[in-house]
Amino acid sequence: MIKVKRINLIRDYIFEHQTVSFDELVNVFNVSKNTIRRDIQLLVESGDIKKVYGGVAVNHSTLVSFTDRITRNQQQKVIIAQSAAQYVEDGDIIFIDSGTTTLEMFEFLKTKELTIITNNLDFIINSLPFENLNVISTGGMLERKTKSFAVLKKMDLLMAYNINKAFMASTGISITNGVTNSSPLENEIKQTVVERSSEVYLLVDHFKFDKSAVMTYCTLDKIDYLITDTLPDETYQEFAKSNGIHLVAANELAL
Repeated sequence: MIKVKRINLIRDYIFEHQTVSFDELVNVFNVSKNTIRRDIQLLVESGDIKKVYGGVAVNHSTLVSFTDRITRNQQQKVIIAQSAAQYVEDGDIIFIDSGTTTLEMFEFLKTKELTIITNNLDFIINSLPFENLNVISTGGMLERKTKSFAVLKKMDLLMAYNINKAFMASTGISITNGVTNSSPLENEIKQTVVERSSEVYLLVDHFKFDKSAVMTYCTLDKIDYLITDTLPDETYQEFAKSNGIHLVAANELAL
């Protein structure tokens, strides 16, 4: 097994199980304990994993809180959200993902007649005074750091609705690792929404390009509209063109 691939699989395994022993990793990946220790050291240095007695565990302190994230790059988030909201029409059934940029869409959607499915707690609260917004919560366990609902045991609710447009968030994107997310608890919801939606809109600022988080919830070619603040480099422009992705630079539209 190629080293980089093995390390990524080890990281995914740890995030799935939260805490694992060194012996378990040795058995699962069929390598020596020395190899596992070297691989783990690289993951520890990246900040994703921490050592515990006899093994390793997910380092939850690296998951930046929603409150901290919402203050970052605020102007870019608003411009991206405004651009994304222009694709929403009265009567649409849309999904709003948990994320600080997708939350900014609320101000540009609150007067429309919409059905909104969301796991975004703040979006639900903001919608309370607006009877024109038919809001459906995904439910599930509350993830306080991201102010979202996560870990649905059954995806029946999401499978029951024909979502016209999904507006998704991401911790980082790359051509190699696709669209990634820092919270393993939210990953299955994001995967299901992408599969169920007629059109998928990804909202990311330019700081998130060529960045990767813990888990990939879809490959980049699954995105229909990539909405960012500044046009990315030619590599992404060519990828978008080759894969039929509409690349939208919100800063240029705002000029």
